[in-house]
Amino acid sequence: MQRFAHRAAAAATLLWMGAAQAVNDLPGGPGVNQLNVTKGVTKIAADQWWLHWFMLIICTVIFVAVFGVMFYSILKHRKSVGHKPANFHESVAVEIAWTVVPFLIVIGMALPATKVVVAMKDTTNADLTIKATGYQWKWGYDYIKGEGEGIGFLSTLDTAHRVMSDSGKPEQIDNYLLKVDNPLVVPVNKKVRIITTANDVIHAWMVPAFGVKQDAIPGFVRDTWFKAEQEGDFYGQCAELCGKEHAYMPIHVKVVSAEAYSAWVDAEKKKMAAKADDPSKVWELAALAARGEKVYAANCAACHGAGGKGAGPIKALDASAVVLDADKSKQMAILLNGAGNGAMPAWKQLSDTELAAVITYTKNSWSNQTGQIVQPAEMAAARAK
Repeated sequence: MQRFAHRAAAAATLLWMGAAQAVNDLPGGPGVNQLNVTKGVTKIAADQWWLHWFMLIICTVIFVAVFGVMFYSILKHRKSVGHKPANFHESVAVEIAWTVVPFLIVIGMALPATKVVVAMKDTTNADLTIKATGYQWKWGYDYIKGEGEGIGFLSTLDTAHRVMSDSGKPEQIDNYLLKVDNPLVVPVNKKVRIITTANDVIHAWMVPAFGVKQDAIPGFVRDTWFKAEQEGDFYGQCAELCGKEHAYMPIHVKVVSAEAYSAWVDAEKKKMAAKADDPSKVWELAALAARGEKVYAANCAACHGAGGKGAGPIKALDASAVVLDADKSKQMAILLNGAGNGAMPAWKQLSDTELAAVITYTKNSWSNQTGQIVQPAEMAAARAK
């Protein structure tokens, strides 16, 4: 958990270009030329930092002692200066020493490490429980217990950062590829339990400043926790190689005061109530397509492209036979169930209105001027099958 792979690559590129000084350390995230483990803002992260140095010092002392004796013996007792090998067989004292001393060293290392590992796994008595679901390639957050229960949203890489990456000439900014549209918000000094799972492939939820890295595995539920002791913005990434968009799956956690968190919860619930869709509502094509354009930009454009042309193995939506087909159920089934053995992920996490909107948008955009419309009620019926 020393630094993020993509940040290391970016830093190396900037060094090669002679422009490394244009990027600064990111508070709560990676630093320029960072070599040490992140000290963090939780007790677990601080304990991990201490263990890192404790183990490193012990290993260094052992290395110096063993190789020091070995090289001293090679230099001072070599045959070329007249030394002859000693002739002895067995030594009880030596055998006891080389058994007892390593045993004591291992115990001395294991005890503090075990204490920290046990503490890392203790997710009891949490003030707040949040489920983090990994998708290709974004995170979904659902507040399932504690203040904010019922809030849920997707967290996706900021569109502007994706555009910068695709251009091949990104701006030299501190949070490059770490900015998201909806950060995870939690209160300071509260124990937050994170339950991880995945929708498609194995992901991993990692925030070095919290000392947290937990795999998110399809069909399994794992958990971890953190208790941030400072307010601020903290960053991480999916730490499991999860596909071609792996580098575009950042994590942004915003730690705020208890008062600010309560205000955020109230605002989010009002926002959710305002956005709540009536699945029985009958939409006009223009309004539904406009809604679908936003859904497409947030969820589909990363792979299929803003113009629907696709790239490489990603199929184009513009002039696609499935999209143009008068049988709307074919495209509806793909969005609900996925296709290509996971190459096209399922999108059941989106609402019926969002799915209906994005299908309507693709059927009436670019060269696909079909005039077809999919209503939310049709998506609800397809989902229920």
